[in-house]
Amino acid sequence: MLLAIDIGNTNIVLGVFHGADLLQSWRLTTLRERTADELGLVILQLFDHHNIRADGILGVIIASVVPPLTGTMAEMAERYIHRQPLLVEPGTKIGMDVLYENPSDVGADRLVNGVAAYERYGRSRLEPVIVVDFGTATTFDVITAQGEYLGGAICPGVQISADALFQRAARLPRIDVRKPAQVIGRTTVGSMQAGLFYGYVGMVEGLVHRLRRELTAPAVTVATGGLAGVIAPETTVIDHVDPDLTLHGMRLVWERNR
Repeated sequence: MLLAIDIGNTNIVLGVFHGADLLQSWRLTTLRERTADELGLVILQLFDHHNIRADGILGVIIASVVPPLTGTMAEMAERYIHRQPLLVEPGTKIGMDVLYENPSDVGADRLVNGVAAYERYGRSRLEPVIVVDFGTATTFDVITAQGEYLGGAICPGVQISADALFQRAARLPRIDVRKPAQVIGRTTVGSMQAGLFYGYVGMVEGLVHRLRRELTAPAVTVATGGLAGVIAPETTVIDHVDPDLTLHGMRLVWERNR
C-alpha cells in the first residue's frame, strides 16, 4: 500500500492506495506547530480505526506547500511508518515537461494535479486540460495536448476574500461562504453571500473562457478542492469534478519514481 500526504495551507489530506484504488482518505487541519510525534500518533489512530496496518504501507509520498511542515512530516514517516518518503520537489521525476520560466516556482500540488488531470481526462482525447483547484488560493493550471505543464493563474480563495471583507470593512460581519437563495441580497449577509458566491462563479467562468481562447483549442476543465462540488453545478465551463485529483496525481508520481 501507498500513503500519499498532501500538505496544504488549510488542510493536510492523506490517502491510502492499494494499487490504483484509493482505499481511504482523511482531512486534517494544518497546524504548523505540530510535531512529528503528534502527527504520527494521529495517523496511526486513523489507521487503527479503519483496520489499516502501518507495516502494510510500502511507500510514502509527500507533496507540501508548507515548508515548516515538510521536514516534520518526513520525520514522522521515517519514525512511525518506517519508510523513507518521496518528496515532490524540484528535480522529482513527474513524467511531465514543465514550461514555466522557472520550473522550481511551481507548487507541488499544482504539478501533481496536472499529472492526474492529464492522465485521467486529457491523454485519451489528446486535448489540453485546465485544472481549477479551489483551495486556500484558487489556482488555474493548464496542461497542453502533448502533456506539458504550460502555466496558469493564481487567485485569492473565496474564504480569503470573505475574511478580507470582514477585516477591512468595519461594519461588515464575518460570514460563511455558501450559495444564497437569490442574487439580489435583501440583507447585508445575503448581499455579501451573493457577491462572494456568484462573483466567484463569474471569475471562474471568465478565466476559463480566456484560458481556452489563449490556447486556441477546446480544453476539458477539471475542478477539485473544497468548493468544486458547489461551484460546478452553477456553470457550464467545468466538465468534471474530481475531489481526489491531488492524491491520484501523487500516486502516479510515486509509480514513475519506483
